[in-house]
Amino acid sequence: MVERVRRALAKVTGEALGPYQSAVVRIGFAGTWLFFLLREFPHRHELYGPDGPWSWQLAERLVDGNKAFTVLLWSDSALWFETVYAVAVLASVLLLLGWRTRATSVVFMVGVLSLQNRSVFMGDGGDNVIHLMAVYLVLTRCARVWSLDARRARLRGSASAGAAGPLLWLVLGGFLVFGAASGRFGAGWTSAFAALWVGLGLWWLVDRYEREGEGRAALDVLANLLHNAGMLVIMAEVCLIYATAGWYKIQGSRWQDGTALYYPLGLDYFTPWPGLSGALAGSGTLVMLLTYGTVAVQVAFPFTLFDRRVKNVLLALMMLEHVGIAVLLGLPFFSLAMIAADAVFLPTGLLVWVGARATAVRLAAGRKGSGRVPAPASAPAEPSPVPR
Repeated sequence: MVERVRRALAKVTGEALGPYQSAVVRIGFAGTWLFFLLREFPHRHELYGPDGPWSWQLAERLVDGNKAFTVLLWSDSALWFETVYAVAVLASVLLLLGWRTRATSVVFMVGVLSLQNRSVFMGDGGDNVIHLMAVYLVLTRCARVWSLDARRARLRGSASAGAAGPLLWLVLGGFLVFGAASGRFGAGWTSAFAALWVGLGLWWLVDRYEREGEGRAALDVLANLLHNAGMLVIMAEVCLIYATAGWYKIQGSRWQDGTALYYPLGLDYFTPWPGLSGALAGSGTLVMLLTYGTVAVQVAFPFTLFDRRVKNVLLALMMLEHVGIAVLLGLPFFSLAMIAADAVFLPTGLLVWVGARATAVRLAAGRKGSGRVPAPASAPAEPSPVPR
């Protein structure tokens, strides 16, 4: 028993578990938020800006009461709003690509919290999931594969190479000093951001000058613990979402009699394809099966994590369910957010296979463009020792 505990502790502290899953979660949520910001760019002023129904004064009063974090209330000028929105878009792009991910994940979180907490009644369930995952991603080493950081570490021997890291650290430090000195962050957020900023500096120094010493080993252990705890919280959050949604559905009479799906299919707001929605609503048997199936899958999923095969089947069903929600009910960003969250449970073998196929296609396209005959693609290497 003691030996098993020792091995488990060594694994948790000595390895960042689920590098491919964390990379997919990072790409999924950064991409979902980026697509949402770009899609709503023409309407940004009405959603989160000065033209919104939730006025700047109302937002200020609400934030004073609930102590939510948002930098948008630092000023009511249009220039400040446009700057924050642009930084949120840029941070989403950089996190999607995995560039200086330790820093950009923090900026991404600031962008998500700032916009969503400015107009709290504009979001839906998908926004709530992005809100939570933006915080959890800061804890993870989500750039160990499929990122520019991993590529830099592979080519230059260190993900901290180059002058961009120290420059970004100085810029964020200036932002932190301003926010702390002006009292805009509050004591709690000031402490959290200060700890993150100091950690970024330590990582750069150790990765640059002491890659094999005790300092690097201690930081690796701490980073692995935070990463694995963050991944555990993400998995628990997904299970909690499905469990609560499923059990609440069971208590509803429309879900009990199998007709719950029929009603949203008749609402104009949720029928982007009226013909398709009408055809589905016209089949009572199909409506009943989809209604009961949704409840069964959501309630059962947390209990299937101990059986890999059953878990994978239900995971595929849930992802297909979200694809159906995106198409039938016109909720693409909610569905993308939930699929990105579900990705934390994807099997590693599948992700490695997808990565290998994507690499093979990219190399084949590059060789075809240069007139050379494509060579067989080899399996992907193990995750590079990226300090993320």
